[in-house]
Amino acid sequence: MPKKKDAKAKKKKNTSKKEGLFKGIRLELKKVSWPSRKEVLKYSAATLVLCIVVVVFFQLLDLGLSVIKGVFN
Repeated sequence: MPKKKDAKAKKKKNTSKKEGLFKGIRLELKKVSWPSRKEVLKYSAATLVLCIVVVVFFQLLDLGLSVIKGVFN
């Protein structure tokens, strides 16, 4: 019978640890300085523009190297 008692105590201890973890997470998320909607849109637009610039750069590089390879082939 003592084993059942130990198992219940462990289960209760694990549950309290989980509750403590979630309380800690909630407290930390309250401390976070979340960006405004305007900031999110601005940073998202900047990221998309940068991605497009990088894609265009590599496409032009690929095209240029293909032309050079075609000349020497």
